[in-house]
Amino acid sequence: MRIERNKYLNKLIDRKENGYIKIITGIRRCGKSFLLSKLYKDYLISIGIEESQIVEIQLDDIRNIKYRNPFELDEYVRAYVTKSHKMNYIFIDEIQLVEEVDNPHLKNGSKIGFVDVLIGLMKIENIDIYVTGSNSKMLSTDILTEFKDRGEEIRVNPLSFKEFYDCFEDKQNAWREYFNYGGMPRLVTMSKHEDKSKYLKDLFSKTYITDVIERNNVRKDKEFFDDLLNILASSIGSLTNPRNIANTFKSKKKEVVHPATLSNYIDYLIDAFIISKANRFDVKGRKYIETPLKYYFTDIGLRNARLNFRQQEENHIMENIIFNELSIREFDIDIGNVEYNYTNSEGQNKRAQLEIDFVANKVNKRYYIQSALNVSSEEKRQQEIKSLLKVDDSFKKIVVVKDDIIPWHDDNGIFYLGIEKFLLDENSLDL
Repeated sequence: MRIERNKYLNKLIDRKENGYIKIITGIRRCGKSFLLSKLYKDYLISIGIEESQIVEIQLDDIRNIKYRNPFELDEYVRAYVTKSHKMNYIFIDEIQLVEEVDNPHLKNGSKIGFVDVLIGLMKIENIDIYVTGSNSKMLSTDILTEFKDRGEEIRVNPLSFKEFYDCFEDKQNAWREYFNYGGMPRLVTMSKHEDKSKYLKDLFSKTYITDVIERNNVRKDKEFFDDLLNILASSIGSLTNPRNIANTFKSKKKEVVHPATLSNYIDYLIDAFIISKANRFDVKGRKYIETPLKYYFTDIGLRNARLNFRQQEENHIMENIIFNELSIREFDIDIGNVEYNYTNSEGQNKRAQLEIDFVANKVNKRYYIQSALNVSSEEKRQQEIKSLLKVDDSFKKIVVVKDDIIPWHDDNGIFYLGIEKFLLDENSLDL
């Protein structure tokens, strides 16, 4: 089945021949290679680009293993493009697999890597370069500085609910399927639970965890990462931090792990796009709160598979899906913290804190968003909006509920809409 990823395809089209290296990133198996080597390649051919003008190198293919040497990769591309004065489109898949090697001309221990190759190739006039990568470390500050602002990231995510919905035949069951299995593209071709479960679990055991351990040369073994992922999967939607997770290891696994070590390993998972973190933001104080924070899985199906589809808390899963959708829409996302003063029944002045699930920012826009299974009673509704009512600015305040409802505003101007409406309409926050 061909899944159209028009959001990302249009980004590539808009950046065609702009003089920058297009860096396509995202978790492995989310569709980066398909986007580049199928969808974008088909587009180029459709506008008259000859197939001979497109150079494709899959570095995770054993037949191309020699091109993981930067000198071999550079020589191959240069030899190809000098044969023609036409524009050549260079597709390099999984660029982070290029190894750093010693600079043979210097004795100071300096290294040559993929950055050197790409910067050199950029100087050739008839080259337009596209690379994919599954590790955010390739976009570190140091590397972007080396690119001298000549690299542009295009972040690809697993299928959004809208993309999943458009290619899923049984629309009535689309939410249930997405809620359970998420949006890894290959799952669209599978019908049995056993096949979907095995695929998701294999991604962790045979791809993700292996990559993280090998890439970062970590001392901990696969079993440790299994335990860490299970703890993180159990805590989505809950405030936590490495110290709390260390305490969980000590109480449940009888294993002592230093919080700083755990923080490093969690960063490895973030670098591999397996999880994301959301920091707390003091809405009234306009400052960040260092800890605790929340972690979310890039794909909810991967999270569910970690726990053998046992912990199916609708509120936490829905919250994770909303976080992912906001990420896809390229919002900066924080967890809102609202402090307020009140007088208790004994006449004492007290200070309390309330949480807003998401504070979503983009340019000059901000949205305060609560995820709620329902607001079926007035008591429940007041509970859900209590934190929103404590925010006295004019930015839009929204409650997303699981039920299919007609969108409406209450007397306080708070906007209510159903989860499917929110996910299917990219402009739903501005209704």
